[in-house]
Amino acid sequence: MPLHRHLSKGREFARTAGDHASDMFAPLSVIGRGMRHHVAWAKDRWQATPRERRGPTVFLTAAMLVGIYLLPHGLLFALIALMASAAWAGRSPKAPPTPPAPDVADVKLGALYAALTPYLCGPEDANPMYRFEGDYKKVFDSWEFDGEGRLSRLELGYPAYFTDTEPAARARIEQVVQGKAGRAREYRFDWDEESNRLRISALAPLPTDIVAQRFVAAPGEIVLGFTDEDGTARTIPVGRGGTPVQQPPVVWRTGPRSSEPHLLALGVTGYGTSSLLRSIALQALPYADLVVVDGAGTGEHACLVNRPGVHTVETSLHGALAALEWAAKETDRRLTALNAARHAGSAPPEDATRPLWLLLDHPTELSELAQAEGRPDPQDLLELPLRHGRAARVTVVIADDLEARDRITPTVRSTTRARVVLGPAGPDEGRAALGAPLDIVPAAHAPVGRGYARIGNGTPVRLQVPATVDPLDDEAPAQLRDAVIALLPHRDTRTEAAAGVPPRPERPPLVAPVEPAPRARPVDLAKDEPMIRSRPIS
Repeated sequence: MPLHRHLSKGREFARTAGDHASDMFAPLSVIGRGMRHHVAWAKDRWQATPRERRGPTVFLTAAMLVGIYLLPHGLLFALIALMASAAWAGRSPKAPPTPPAPDVADVKLGALYAALTPYLCGPEDANPMYRFEGDYKKVFDSWEFDGEGRLSRLELGYPAYFTDTEPAARARIEQVVQGKAGRAREYRFDWDEESNRLRISALAPLPTDIVAQRFVAAPGEIVLGFTDEDGTARTIPVGRGGTPVQQPPVVWRTGPRSSEPHLLALGVTGYGTSSLLRSIALQALPYADLVVVDGAGTGEHACLVNRPGVHTVETSLHGALAALEWAAKETDRRLTALNAARHAGSAPPEDATRPLWLLLDHPTELSELAQAEGRPDPQDLLELPLRHGRAARVTVVIADDLEARDRITPTVRSTTRARVVLGPAGPDEGRAALGAPLDIVPAAHAPVGRGYARIGNGTPVRLQVPATVDPLDDEAPAQLRDAVIALLPHRDTRTEAAAGVPPRPERPPLVAPVEPAPRARPVDLAKDEPMIRSRPIS
């Protein structure tokens, strides 16, 4: 018989003998396991018993054992009871130890490393930093996770041949990182091109419970919203949930000395561009006059109708053209009055120095309607206020959809240097709207009023617009509607109680002309004799 047959027969015999032995000694193993449980239980009870009670416990146990010994067949019954309880306690096998939970860093960082490898691994690199089945600890220098196990900070290196100067290449890496780390949060990407390092940090959510209110700001300063602590070096007190707190604002400075006198706000539908216009209007009304054009015709600004300081609120094309034509003539009149006062050396009239704000909501809708009817484009009527508005104290604010950016005229795009983007805009859309690359990747689902702002040549910062709802919207919370109503110049007698606000004069007071100063005596610059006399040469 071959040797392998003998070996196979021996293995089968040993396996059969082991199965019979396990069946034979199974009761003994069960009783032994139960006895170990009893001993462990008795040991734990003994350790848990206080020292002053151990003596009585030993005495009672000894008395019980003596009683069992004196009973007829007591030892036999005690042994049977002990074996039965041991068999009951040892009936279930010992539970296997629970395997340790996998390390969060190994799981998530390993998946991120594998996802980045196809984009950061060159086919001709002899010693690549990123390789398939590689170790992430060789390229990830430091990382942090929050209490919920989500990635909050990461620093990694990438090869020198990676095209980190191209926005498309950066966008691919940022999209991969956000997909693996979680799309519910915003991430800031700091690209260090000199040392080929990338620093990623998850940003904390901005507060969304700040309602419309009087902000601490100088005349001409508009609080667009609030941002991170490192986005500005200034904080203002605001009421948040009934408690005063300090929040860092995004301040837009307007007026004749502003380098960014006009604002363009673009946003995704439903993310609060109209609320931003209402917030700006409420802040500008105490010291300025308003002209509002609602191109969408949705009635979002009906709460400003017939308010002191609001010249008109137009929703039709005919009314918008008439209002913008008046605004252009008013800008020309202000320039003429200011130049005349400057040449005469007198104080300018008050009606030429009081700020005038032109608020346009979705003007591209009116532009398409004007083109269809063969009328002038309302955006073309803004050329004079946009180009000379800073000198004439005229400020233009335009809000429109992000998709309508191509329908905005080049004059509007070139003269509105203060930019706001609301909603989850992509990298290309954010760069086109803000005029600069955005180093923050938006979250997949952002709250209403969340976006980014860029004032002039500054760095884009995150922005959360205060909750400024339409007070005529019955579906809005009553608390938010009351906060907006309290900021209006006067109360509407139809729906609101009268307020003790002094009425604004219908006409600005006339400034008395300043008498010209007496003409000074002309100075004769002729010289009677030369100051330096020539001396004859000997």
